[in-house]
Amino acid sequence: MKGKVKYFNSEKRFGFINGDDGNAYFVHLSNIVDQVALADNDEVEFEGNEGDRGLVATKVTKL
Repeated sequence: MKGKVKYFNSEKRFGFINGDDGNAYFVHLSNIVDQVALADNDEVEFEGNEGDRGLVATKVTKL
């Protein structure tokens, strides 16, 4: 799925992605391919999964 980074805090190493499906996904640096920091409004591709606390983005790649 594709989406756009809504918010990413490089110091805390997490943020949120707005998916093309209209849902918001939590993303942690450990789930980003090559662990590159993301910036607000970056376009990304990812797999959306259900985590313990809600929707989680995994295998995130920056486009």
